Amino acid sequence: MSYERQIFEKLAMPTREQVEQVLIRTLLNHGGVIKEFSSGQETVSEMADELSLSKQQRSAFLETIYRKENRLKKALLWHRLLFRAADSLAHQKFVSRPTQTFRLIGRKEWMLTEKGVDEALRLCNIPDTEKDFLSIKSYEVQRVVKKLVESRKPEHYDPIDRSKRITRTTRESALRGRGFRQAVIDAYDCRCAICRLKIKSPNSLSWEVEAAHIVPNRALGRDDVWNGIAMCHLHHWAFDVGWFALSDDYRIQSSPRIQALPPDFGKMDGYEFIGSLVNHTSEIMLPKRSEIQPHLTAIRWHRENVFGRQNLICRESFL
Repeated sequence: MSYERQIFEKLAMPTREQVEQVLIRTLLNHGGVIKEFSSGQETVSEMADELSLSKQQRSAFLETIYRKENRLKKALLWHRLLFRAADSLAHQKFVSRPTQTFRLIGRKEWMLTEKGVDEALRLCNIPDTEKDFLSIKSYEVQRVVKKLVESRKPEHYDPIDRSKRITRTTRESALRGRGFRQAVIDAYDCRCAICRLKIKSPNSLSWEVEAAHIVPNRALGRDDVWNGIAMCHLHHWAFDVGWFALSDDYRIQSSPRIQALPPDFGKMDGYEFIGSLVNHTSEIMLPKRSEIQPHLTAIRWHRENVFGRQNLICRESFL
């Protein structure tokens, strides 16, 4: 039996397979990414806690003698086991290595792949149907996000994607949809562009804010950042049904129908939710980079084809 194996058995260290499962679950709980392992790192301690490692198990060193250099090298046994588990997961294509992730996003992190996300959902007993609604990064989705946010904003932009008429969902279209949601939500710092609300679920797996299509999916709107705005559930709904639109200078244009609402409509415990749209005169919150701000072509389409139709009905109802 090797010296290393003797130490592992003497200290009753967990198996590599056990560490792999904890690592995948930890990645899921941290949005799909964690930094390279280092001493004092919070996630390293978090995984040790989940495995109920003793103080001795966490602090034990493995000693290796470099005979040519006649020097002794010490490595934390727990870190060595963690690295081996991560390396095994990378070999199985469950995670990307920090060097791969660095080339993609400029940070040395372990990141779940799509295969890894599926495995994490299985281990955490989360239905696959919830995958599209979770704020979990994957290597493949990040590649889509990178392409979306680094594309040059076109002067002439068609916000309608006529290829969407093909209703069959493919892996590519699913990744594109998740990439769109992540790119838009990240661009607005996970806040609603209208009310600035920012909150996530207690388990941190999903944000309240949504990526709203300006030209909606039903009208074959593109999955581009220029056709998206981050909004809370209520403002997303109000925008989609035409209670408000955006002007060319990104200010709210409220529907005249608001004035005709019954007194008890559009309120939340006295707060004028719909009525507040009338008084919202400042520019909505926008991404700092103009290259990923909503395209005026998309805003004008919504103003004419969603909001405009509501105004037309409104005018006719008063004739």
